[in-house]
Amino acid sequence: MKFSAKTNYGIVALLELAAEFPGGGVLQIAQIACRHEQMMTSLRKGGFLRSIRGPRGGYQLTRSPVQITIAEVIDCLEGEEISHNIVKGLSPEFLALSALTTRVKLKLAEHLEAISLQDLLEERDHYVKDQTMYFI
Repeated sequence: MKFSAKTNYGIVALLELAAEFPGGGVLQIAQIACRHEQMMTSLRKGGFLRSIRGPRGGYQLTRSPVQITIAEVIDCLEGEEISHNIVKGLSPEFLALSALTTRVKLKLAEHLEAISLQDLLEERDHYVKDQTMYFI
């Protein structure tokens, strides 16, 4: 499955905030890459973030990364998928294809519901460790 650029950048921004969550850290907008800024409003309106005003202000997760599923982030950033109506009179082949598409979407939704922001953060940390280089 391919996510839109908006969803990709939104999840990356949430991962950056999730890394700060245990210590109650706040990331200032200047610390969040410019390409993430447009997602912040959507994520705030979706209830994932709170904004803190002032010179030390920024954004902070409203819930623990364990409590945020990737499925709900995608729903927030992409909007709920418009249900497709099967047009009466379609051939049995198209009806079978439509049923297959529905089953695949349901399985994908189940899988994304099972993945939390914390899961992605732990996977990211694994890659960070692999990229660590030591110079002598």
